[in-house]
Amino acid sequence: MPKTVLITGGSSGIGKAIGEYLVNLSNPSPKDGYQVFGTSRNPEKYKDSAFPLLKMDVNSTESIEAAISEILKKVEKIDVVINNAGVGITGPIEETPEAEIKKAFDTNFHGPINVIKAVLPQMRKQGFGHILNITSIAGYMGLPYRGIYSASKAALEIAIEAMRMETLQFGIKMTNIAPGDFATNIAAGRYHAPILENSPYKKDYGNTLKTMNEHVDNGNNPLEMAKVVHKIIGTTNPKIHYKVGSSLQKFSIILKRMLPDKVYERMLLRHYGLK
Repeated sequence: MPKTVLITGGSSGIGKAIGEYLVNLSNPSPKDGYQVFGTSRNPEKYKDSAFPLLKMDVNSTESIEAAISEILKKVEKIDVVINNAGVGITGPIEETPEAEIKKAFDTNFHGPINVIKAVLPQMRKQGFGHILNITSIAGYMGLPYRGIYSASKAALEIAIEAMRMETLQFGIKMTNIAPGDFATNIAAGRYHAPILENSPYKKDYGNTLKTMNEHVDNGNNPLEMAKVVHKIIGTTNPKIHYKVGSSLQKFSIILKRMLPDKVYERMLLRHYGLK
């Protein structure tokens, strides 16, 4: 019997790559493969999707519950949920509008938590389930001009550590997967605080923004993430945290643990050309 997989934010980027990879693995033997459902705020825009896209806005609990209810009308169980929907945000924190900060946390933190809350009753009834959360290597450190994004992903990492322990008794697994830079359209969909002519951050923010966009453009193929997710889904006892990215990006987390704070800070400043 195929595993039912729900992927939020399945219309593009990493979510789309994961869904297509799992669908391709299911051909020509869907019996032992995956039945994939993705979500999008505007599924009608993606009629060529390789798997069904349901309408869902992770900022709306009614929308989340409606999508899950629709899935359960078609199948008897939900084996895997992949919380992938998210937004990027850049800018000096001082100049980032409060409304945009809240919007980023609503999508990157409250959204996944609300999806988990909505699916837990079904997984508890089943006695099994696996929830994977796509976080970010950026969530392991405060990055200049990306502080709000880093904070929203860090919050999700920590909350899931707690929820994992709370739900183990029900046979439910939770896993965080932190990607580095991948070649997706996330940069185009980010909220960028405008570079203001009279801003004291104008030069540094402008240069850092250019560097960040170059990192995404030159990032790894999202297929790498899809393969890792597939491997984790098939793991009997998955780890709590996985990091997927370049050796340098993963090593940066190790360095943060090892180096004195100010030494690590100077390293980041040099990396972004800020000192």
